[in-house]
Amino acid sequence: MSHAVRRASELALDETTVTALRAELRSTADEVVQAIIDEVPPYANALSGSMGGTIRRAVRTALGHYLDLASGNATGGDAGDAAYELGRGEVRDGRSMDALLSAYRVGARVAWRCLAAGAVPAGLPAAEVAKFAELTFAYIDELSAASAAGHADELAARGRAQERHLEHLARDLLAGASPDVLLASAQRAGWQPPVSLTAVLLPADQARPAYRALDPSTLVLDDLPDATGVLFVPDADRSHLLRQLTDRTAVVGPARPWARASASYGRALRARSLSSGIRDTEEHLPELVLTADTDAFADLRARALAPLRTLPDATARRLEETLRAWLLHQGRRDEVAAALFVHPQTVRYRMSQLRELFPDLASPDRVLELTLALGLRAD
Repeated sequence: MSHAVRRASELALDETTVTALRAELRSTADEVVQAIIDEVPPYANALSGSMGGTIRRAVRTALGHYLDLASGNATGGDAGDAAYELGRGEVRDGRSMDALLSAYRVGARVAWRCLAAGAVPAGLPAAEVAKFAELTFAYIDELSAASAAGHADELAARGRAQERHLEHLARDLLAGASPDVLLASAQRAGWQPPVSLTAVLLPADQARPAYRALDPSTLVLDDLPDATGVLFVPDADRSHLLRQLTDRTAVVGPARPWARASASYGRALRARSLSSGIRDTEEHLPELVLTADTDAFADLRARALAPLRTLPDATARRLEETLRAWLLHQGRRDEVAAALFVHPQTVRYRMSQLRELFPDLASPDRVLELTLALGLRAD
C-alpha cells in the first residue's frame, strides 16, 4: 500500500466536499499550469498552444484522480503510470528532471491552496485539514517519484541505444565501409565526425579504462578476436595521446581522415604483428614498408643477394653485414670500419670481394634493390 493510499484511508472526504472540489477542477488546473509557466522557465514555451491544452487536461486528470483517492474510490495506480510516462516524455523533449520536480513543487503549492480554499467552506472539519494537506503532498511525492523513475529509465534506454549505435559506427569504420554508410551510421549515433581518427590497439581489458581518459567522442570496441580492443581517437594530439597511453600496452596507428580510419587500424594491426615492442607506428615506417608484402620482400632478398649464396655461410654473413654498412654510410670506409669494429683495410678487402660478386654495384638500380633487400636483417 502506498503512502498516499494509507493517508487516504485515514481521510474519506464526504460527497458534499468532493462535489464542491470537482466543480473547481478546471479553474484549479488552469491556476496550476499558469503558475508553472510563470515560475519554471523551461516550461514557459512548452505549455503554450496545443501543448498547454494537453498539459491542462493532464493536470485536471491528476487532480480528479486525487479526489477519487481522497474520497476512498481509487488506488492511485493509474496516476502513477501517467506520471511515469510523463518522466519519460521529459527526456524526449530535452528537459531535465530538475525542471519537472520544480513544476511538481509549484503545482503542489497552488493545488493545495485552491483545494483547501474549496474544502473548508464546503464543510471539511478543521481537524481534518492537516490530514488533507498530508494526503495532498504525499500524493504529489508519489507522482514525483514515478516521474523520476520514468525519466531515469528513459535516459538509461537512450544511453544503451546510443552506445549500440556508436558501436555499430566503430564496426563500420573498422570494416572500411563507404562514406555514405559511415555518414548514416554517424547520424544515427548522434556523433559529429572529426577531421581525423587515430586507431589505438590494446588489450580488450584496457580499452574502457583508457577510453575514460580520452576525448569523450572516442569510439571504442572491446570484443574483437584475440581479446583485442580498439579505440578511434578524434583529432588527436599525437604526442599527448602517446603520453596518456604510457602505462598501457598500446599500438598507435597514424592519423587518417575519419572515413579512412580502417587504414589507421590496419597499420596498427600490422605493426603489432611485426613486433610486440612497437608503440608508435610513425617511428617504424621503414619496417612497415618493407614488411607490407612479406612474399615480395622475400623474393627481392633472394634475387638481390643471390651472388652471396654461392659462398660459405659465415663468409656470406660477413659480406652481407659489410654491404649493409657500406650502403648506410654511403661508402665512407672509415665509418664503415667503425660500425663493423674492423680495420679500414678489412673493409677495403671485403668491398673488393663484393664488387667481384656484384659487378654493377655502382648502378643506381642495383643500389636501390640492395638497399631495400638489406633494409631489415635476415632472421
